[in-house]
This record gives sequence, structure tokens and C-alpha cells, in this order.
Amino acid sequence: MKLKDKVAIVTGAGRGIGRATALALAKEGAAVTLMARTRAEIESVADEVAASGAQALAVSGDVVSESDVGEMVDRTLANFDRIDILVNNA
Repeated sequence: MKLKDKVAIVTGAGRGIGRATALALAKEGAAVTLMARTRAEIESVADEVAASGAQALAVSGDVVSESDVGEMVDRTLANFDRIDILVNNA
């Protein structure tokens, strides 16, 4: 577990490369905040992350919205107290 005790944010995490990246980070021990516009997709990925034994936080929103991004950062810090990795996939 190379990323134990690390916290990652992955945008565009609902499918494709973002989903795969989030799952790979979780497999290595990172807690992961997932952001995408489609709530159902990121909740599904959050379930997969949790099933792997890692912590997940699903935040629906759009990266073009400053308030959505601010909320995602605030919720990540409230839940995990830090941000170590950012994957801007969206």
C-alpha cells in the first residue's frame, strides 16, 4: 500500500479513465474524493472504492463551477483533513 494515509481527489471519476484512476489509488491505500456531474455514477464508483477497503467521498458537481469545486475541496478537508493528490481528469 504505497499511498496509505494519503488523500486523493479525482475529477471525472464516474467512468473511464477517472474511474480507473480512482480505483487504482484506492487499491494502493488512498482515501478518494470522487467528483463528477452524474451522482449515480460516482456513487457506484464510491461503492467500488469502499468494497476495496478504502474510504470514498462522492461529490457531484461540475469543475467549471467555482462553487462546486469549492464545495468539493471543503468537503474533502472536512472528511479527511488534507489533500495530497489531485487528478484533474474532467
